[in-house]
Amino acid sequence: MLAAARADAQQRLTSPEQQFGHAIGADYVLPNYQALTAYWRKLDAESDRMTMVDIGRTAEGRTQLMAIVTSPQNHRTLERYREISRTLAMGRADSATAARLAAEGKAVVWIDGGLHATEVLGAQQLMETLWHFVSRDDAETRRILDDVIILFVHANPDGMDLVSDWYMRNPTREARSTGNIPRLYQKYIGHDNNRDFYASTQPETENMNRVMYREWFPQIVYNHHQTGPTGTVMFAPPFRDPFNYVYDPLIATGIDMVGSAMHNRFISERKPGVTTRRGANYSTWWNGGLRTTTYFHNMIGLLTETIGNPTPMDIPFVPSRQLPSTDLVSPIAPQRWHFRQSVDYSVTANYAVLDYASRYRPTLLMNFWRMGRNSIERGSTDSWTTYPRRVDSVRAVIASERQGQRTDGTAVMSGGGIFQGAPNAQESARYLGLLRRPEWRDPRAYVISADQADFPTATKFVNALLETGVEVHRATAQFSAGGRTYPAGSYVVQAAQPFRPHVLDMFEPQDHPNDFLYEGGPPIPPYDNAGWTLAYQMGVAFDRVLETVSGPFELIDAWNLPAPRGHVEAPRAMPAAYVLSPTQNDAFTAVNRLMGAGIPVRRTSTGSFSVPARESHALLERLADSLGIRVDASRRAPEGTLLKPARIGLVDRYGGVMPSGWTRWILEQFQFPHQVVFPPELDAGNLNARYDVLVFVDGIIPEREPRGGSMAGMPSPDAVPAELRGQLGGATIERTVPQLRAFMQNGGTVLTIGSSTVLAQHLGLPITDYLTEAGPDGQPRHLPREKYYIPGSILRVKVDASAPIAAGMREEADVMFDDSPVFRLGPGAEAAGIRRIAWFDTATPLRSGWAWGQQHLQGGAAIVSAPVGRGMLYLFGPEIAFRAQPHGTFRFLFNGLMVPAQ
Repeated sequence: MLAAARADAQQRLTSPEQQFGHAIGADYVLPNYQALTAYWRKLDAESDRMTMVDIGRTAEGRTQLMAIVTSPQNHRTLERYREISRTLAMGRADSATAARLAAEGKAVVWIDGGLHATEVLGAQQLMETLWHFVSRDDAETRRILDDVIILFVHANPDGMDLVSDWYMRNPTREARSTGNIPRLYQKYIGHDNNRDFYASTQPETENMNRVMYREWFPQIVYNHHQTGPTGTVMFAPPFRDPFNYVYDPLIATGIDMVGSAMHNRFISERKPGVTTRRGANYSTWWNGGLRTTTYFHNMIGLLTETIGNPTPMDIPFVPSRQLPSTDLVSPIAPQRWHFRQSVDYSVTANYAVLDYASRYRPTLLMNFWRMGRNSIERGSTDSWTTYPRRVDSVRAVIASERQGQRTDGTAVMSGGGIFQGAPNAQESARYLGLLRRPEWRDPRAYVISADQADFPTATKFVNALLETGVEVHRATAQFSAGGRTYPAGSYVVQAAQPFRPHVLDMFEPQDHPNDFLYEGGPPIPPYDNAGWTLAYQMGVAFDRVLETVSGPFELIDAWNLPAPRGHVEAPRAMPAAYVLSPTQNDAFTAVNRLMGAGIPVRRTSTGSFSVPARESHALLERLADSLGIRVDASRRAPEGTLLKPARIGLVDRYGGVMPSGWTRWILEQFQFPHQVVFPPELDAGNLNARYDVLVFVDGIIPEREPRGGSMAGMPSPDAVPAELRGQLGGATIERTVPQLRAFMQNGGTVLTIGSSTVLAQHLGLPITDYLTEAGPDGQPRHLPREKYYIPGSILRVKVDASAPIAAGMREEADVMFDDSPVFRLGPGAEAAGIRRIAWFDTATPLRSGWAWGQQHLQGGAAIVSAPVGRGMLYLFGPEIAFRAQPHGTFRFLFNGLMVPAQ
């Protein structure tokens, strides 16, 4: 009777074919998010295995949904299982309690889809897999539902509506395409929505971080992506080296176990063409993606990249993909490929992961607790993280003592990995001591003092920690630690906490190993950045404390904090003026608000902002309270240049450029009024009539004239709605550069970032590439990668803080550098008023990441100002606004947006 009741319940469910009129993954059709929502709500009403949860609003205001799927019995005690998951994640239960909870609890597995909206398979497989788990009644499905709580999360609702509607708008089925969408598929950051998970700037990121790190604490997080490596169907874990040194080794072995389960299932179901490890460049080094940030929270993060599109495609013949290897055990023959096949592969992958979680449920839960426990223990005692440069320093000592005798293994070792000449026991102990120097210990705590110049920005950094589940304390009174006294309101981040790996990763420098294709060969690019230390990027002052820190601390329980309490100096008599220091990023926000209210703002010779006291007092009180800024009083009104609200043009391109989108988000956050400008408007000229400042992010101005002119890479105008055709076209040297020259000659300001700094070359300024050598023909050429290579990393530069563009900066700054331009000022530069604002003054500027050949940077300019007629051109080689993370260099951008009234 029980089986009959189950069968009857399943017959009452609406199938995808009944809902949509076709199977999920059918050729030439693509349901949108509204359709997904309607279907899930219907299934929620029909099935006792499913509960819908609203996890928050998106950037465009849609409801972001999560479906919780498990057995009806589990649904009745769902809160109990969530609390068990949380208790195990925290790692503070004793081992006996943890074992009891692991036996009682359910594995929690996150499966998402749709993060990158043009990777349309993700959302479709999400619908199909959910349907399987609410409708199927086989023994395996029932076992999984009994043992596992599945969190089905749609990661980008806005993007799914945009891309699906774009695809379906064409009445001719065979002509439908997901290409050439008109804007970024996340309101501001597009594809970079998978680069936001430690900074947590966007609402969708916050929604998902809250579920993962505050509410459900899944043991496995499976992030679906598209497309697979050429000549295969899918990339699936395990990943290639390197993995990050700060997280628990159980992460690496756990990924291997789940990955093996996935590959075994593909083979058993005769689904060939799934590659792994060095079949693609995905690794577990970087923090910041949806699946990668989980590693630093003791969760097994999975990524698959799968081919497929509702428009059928072909798998090409790739000779290297035909021979089986451990990276591709079962090659696939070239063939026509349909979207439904990709959906089937994805369902297989999901079942493999969930079957693993079911079969190894107690072990999975116990290891989850153990990793949290390990983190707390490591943060409570003297511990060391081994980094490549530290190993290299000890290797150099050994080499000097042994005079070239072999004491280390090589990439290709002798039989059994055995070699002669290894240090004896006494020598080994001494060398280990060199690697574990007392000053190289991992900190027990980090202290962020409340008395630093830009404490509101430090609080924003703390919010990024809080939104990723890090425990942060705040001092309720003055205290001492590490020989220093700190004021009340300072933040303390203890290392003895379950997510210690993430704590270390946000404060400590990354040390990416030298990773080359072969000795003396080209470097292997990392999957994303090599270094990213968020505290460095944000310019936060903090102290590493190597001993236990205790004091009058309160644990911050809030999701995030408001700005700290601001202060407006209040002398007995009304001052003549109030003064805001540009060392505070949000002083620029206040200035924009003041100018918007019609209050005159002057810029002094020191870069500070001065406003008349009587007119501004009430508004400044409110701004200080909301922004946390410090406002000083002045008995006399300082002399200065009157400012006006700048007419800012932020240059973008049809389809959206991610750095432009990020910059747009920054300008909105700091309340800079601006307009988005497209190249056709630039080419039309007369720019001074509409703009005072134009901002060109990386990738806008080409190095050479594009083939096809301004329409290179653009869709045909007749393939684009009429209202968008005015956005079509890119910047060119022939048409755009002359208009920019005229704009600056007539008094305009142009800010260029990254590759767009090539504008200086197009204008014929005496500024050239600093990183060159003589080629075979005797002419200068850019240094080859074998000699010089710096992927995304943090470098330190010297700053001329007296320059107006650098107002508020310290004499040294950490900058995000990603194969960025470095400048040489040529003959005549000084006479033309061209000035270096920031430069590399040492042979070792690396702060975090990987900088092969960094000595070549010494003496090169990173930021340059160049007068052009009555205007000014600024060249920012480093990424001063990179993914809205380097708050420490935002002031370079903001200063460039401050415009004199005359």
